[in-house]
Amino acid sequence: MRLRAATFCASLIAAHAAATPAAEGDAAAVREYNGSCAHPVVRKEWRTLSTPEKHNYIDAVLCLATKPSEIGLGTTRYDDFAYSHMINEKQIHFVSNFLPWHRYFVHVYEKALQDCGYTGSAVYWDWTLDSDEPRDSPVWDIETGFGGDGTGGDPSCIVDGPFAGFQVAYRASGYAPHCLSRQFNGSGTSMLKHAYTPAVIEEIFGIPGYDAFRQRLEGYPHGAIHSAIGGDMVPAHSPNDPIFFLHHGQVDRIWTLWQQENPENRTFDYSGVRRQTFPGGPQPGEASLDDLLEMQGMATDLPVRDLMSTTSGQLCYTY
Repeated sequence: MRLRAATFCASLIAAHAAATPAAEGDAAAVREYNGSCAHPVVRKEWRTLSTPEKHNYIDAVLCLATKPSEIGLGTTRYDDFAYSHMINEKQIHFVSNFLPWHRYFVHVYEKALQDCGYTGSAVYWDWTLDSDEPRDSPVWDIETGFGGDGTGGDPSCIVDGPFAGFQVAYRASGYAPHCLSRQFNGSGTSMLKHAYTPAVIEEIFGIPGYDAFRQRLEGYPHGAIHSAIGGDMVPAHSPNDPIFFLHHGQVDRIWTLWQQENPENRTFDYSGVRRQTFPGGPQPGEASLDDLLEMQGMATDLPVRDLMSTTSGQLCYTY
């Protein structure tokens, strides 16, 4: 039972609007002792949040930038995320664990936000809703979003919204403090919008096997959004930009919906290569559900199998 392109976006937004207060309440979801999820929270799309909810989320992001690193760096807790992503780069991109690793990463970020006073759950940005005019997306609003494009040049600093002048610590080359930057790709409203339309997502939903599904999702709409936003969102240190986590919330949502179309066969459908391969280098072997997802000390390293369902094990949420 696949969602058709015409109803894909509207159906999920409507489902969120109709969710019960209990499902959308405190993000500390209740679990049974056997690890199953008793009362999953419902993750919301950014534009469906109230203005106070948006401000609560943004305030928590800014709070993380005032807290010390929890993994022994001389920077901030916010910078821990870019650092971990950067160190793991070759192990988490263009390989099988791209989806479960980032699912876990967003979960760890959600918990960090809650430590900074955030009372909701992780959110996502459904970029298919903005594929006609990406620059007009509410996520770029200067009052209730993350600010807009940068100034151009290098670095292309953000100059409006809550992250104007926001300082981050890392580039792919290592420690390199700089202003958070964006450089929207394409003239006018282009921003590679052809790559993340509802029709593209519908096509991806039609892919039956995990590895082919993962490759298409990662390589096309996921990669296009990173390139379209530009600046800090392009390289390995892309978690410098807080929009990263809304973007990967959407990627996780698409994977979750794909799993839910055939849960018996897809919940633990996992295949492909364990590590990137290079000419003349060692062969990494086939990926396994027992492979560890490494968090560089931000959270316990867990096997892939523990992150394959959003409603059991470590996780307790739906979309």
